Amino acid sequence: METDNISSNFTYLGHTFSDSLSLSNSSSSAFSECNSDISGEFTSASAESRNLWLSCAAADDLIPHLISQLTSDSLDDQKQAALQIRLLAKNKPENRLKLARAGAIKPLITTLSSPDLQLQEYGVTAILNLSLCEENKDHIMLLGAVKPLVRVLKTGTSTAKENSACAILRLSHLEENKILIGKSGAIPPLIELLNNGGIRGKKDASTALYALCSVKENKIRAVEAGIMKPLIELMADIGSAMVDKAAYVLSLLVAVTVAKVAVVEEGGVPVLVELVEVGSHRQKEIAAAILLVLCEESIVYRTMVAREGAIPPLIALSQNGTSRAKKKAETLIEMLRQPRSGNGAAARDI
Repeated sequence: METDNISSNFTYLGHTFSDSLSLSNSSSSAFSECNSDISGEFTSASAESRNLWLSCAAADDLIPHLISQLTSDSLDDQKQAALQIRLLAKNKPENRLKLARAGAIKPLITTLSSPDLQLQEYGVTAILNLSLCEENKDHIMLLGAVKPLVRVLKTGTSTAKENSACAILRLSHLEENKILIGKSGAIPPLIELLNNGGIRGKKDASTALYALCSVKENKIRAVEAGIMKPLIELMADIGSAMVDKAAYVLSLLVAVTVAKVAVVEEGGVPVLVELVEVGSHRQKEIAAAILLVLCEESIVYRTMVAREGAIPPLIALSQNGTSRAKKKAETLIEMLRQPRSGNGAAARDI
């Protein structure tokens, strides 16, 4: 499987840049991990007591009964079983492995194809909670969960879509799964969630996309599925909670040529220049890094960036940024001032 590093290696004016998009130390803090489900159906005191009982119950006795109920002819029994498995897996980490070993994963996957949206939501959230156990991830993949998870991403409730995105994220932590997940059609509905979901949905979608797009094939899939427009729109909303996340996803994508073209076509250059000027310290560095990769092989893009007024904020960044940000800003300034200089024949008239 081919995976891409975020780095971009090139030489300009005697400087070798092997980490032009080396942002991993910061990017990890930009994305909140999808942990067990945070949604709750229980508001009454009696329901809370029941929740506590479930978390403390003798799971070894309860689990076989719940798994058998998942295949009951009664929809209500199925929903109660999926809900209770969800809670067992949420509240006690040791139950996750017990549930998987007892055979809960396969019937839970079946619930994802149910026309009943509540059962579907309970099932996908239970799978999310089970996926928090490292040992369960292979089993979830081998039993064919990805395509049903993609179906939930397309047709589920808002909570089900969010938890499906989180489950896909958990499964994508295994490198060999990323291409398979991309081939299974997960990227377009994740982009739809990024574009039209609520704030939690946008965060979950961006985090899953960031994980999946470390693979070159998925970068191309994401661009072809139209990711660039929502990314640019989110980055343009200065001060929102999504600016950093969108910028980090873009920093991965811009390594491929089709993404560079899409950035320009979707009006990304003015947005990136504005981030360099008025963004946070982290946003300024990410934007400068993206512009550096965008410009490294294109005289046309260098001219475009310069005309957007990038040089003054880049000068400020070269004076006040981190050592890494200063280096990127200084190199980009030289590119913009002498657009035909630098990496020999590498800079093209495109």
